[in-house]
Amino acid sequence: MIPLSLLRRAAIFAAVVLPACLPAQSASAPRMDISGILFGAFSVRTNPEAQAANRFDLERVYLNFRAPVAERISIRFTPDISPQQSGVGYVIRTKYAFLQYDRPANKAGWSGLVRAGALQTVAIEHIETFWPRWMGTASTERFGYFSSADIGVAAQVNLPKRRGEIYAVVTNGNGYANPESDRFKSYAARLSLTPLAGGKHGLWTTLTVSPWIDINRGASKFTQGGAGQVGAIGEGLTKNRLGVWAGIKDPRLVLAGGYSQRVDDTESGANTVASPQRVTEVTGRLVSGLLVARPAQLLDSASTSRWSVLLRYDAITPNTDVSQSNHLFESSLIYDLTRNKRAQVAFDYQETLGSVPASAIAPVKLFQVRVVTSF
Repeated sequence: MIPLSLLRRAAIFAAVVLPACLPAQSASAPRMDISGILFGAFSVRTNPEAQAANRFDLERVYLNFRAPVAERISIRFTPDISPQQSGVGYVIRTKYAFLQYDRPANKAGWSGLVRAGALQTVAIEHIETFWPRWMGTASTERFGYFSSADIGVAAQVNLPKRRGEIYAVVTNGNGYANPESDRFKSYAARLSLTPLAGGKHGLWTTLTVSPWIDINRGASKFTQGGAGQVGAIGEGLTKNRLGVWAGIKDPRLVLAGGYSQRVDDTESGANTVASPQRVTEVTGRLVSGLLVARPAQLLDSASTSRWSVLLRYDAITPNTDVSQSNHLFESSLIYDLTRNKRAQVAFDYQETLGSVPASAIAPVKLFQVRVVTSF
């Protein structure tokens, strides 16, 4: 039989001595942060050609998973749940999935990060800090300039005293929804400057000016050659983009706009002796402007009004050599369903019209009730 005194001593040893010998558990143990956004709309087309076509749409569900891996290293995974292009059912795609290394600020105030994986392209996420994504895609994405995410590597350098950032990225160039299809890559960079940050300039303190550029190429459709062709064509086709975005973003007022240009090579011919390959350079142009304002708070900073207004205008010229362009006008009245703005409803009107020749572009007049919730 084991003496009772020995049992007591063993119990004291287990309760006091052993915990002191084991690794301490941190009060801030690594954990995964989960957030997301869900939005949809009820739409009615009001132009006569559409015969009042209407539909309910669940447009997007984004889920964000973030977790630390080690000191200064973390991961992010964001699946994108959206309707299939065929209109039947929904599809889940990986929008963001990257490993990130953070470099804390040094004595001079410089900091930065490096990413690898499915990550943000050069400009669209930056534009979405001004434009509410749940109201639709940003202009450069909506009109096919490039995708909001792609697979590759990226680096960001943050300037001291919140004066801006430099973001550079090398990606496949096809967008996150499409696999790599050729040997060419996209090389892009953005410089964002906030010259008035830290000063007492009112709304202008947030002024940001962001020039950006994306140098890209794509493979010819005659890369493999074929029967009757004069040979394989290995040279790439130009797919360059450049632009500048500028604006202010305050809880009371967002006022921003941008200019973008695209240069694309288009192919014609059959790559044969009788019909050789012909490459034509096409230049497009996009001018965008937007306003999101809370009028009551602009007049009285103590106002608790939940109403805001949104205006957007885009002028799209697919080919600057042809006098034909599209114009998108959008206006919305937005109400915060909750005081923390995590749920909102918008009463939205959009109109897309074509200029000369007007018959080349079908007009669209659309009324929507849009709803968003974030968590």
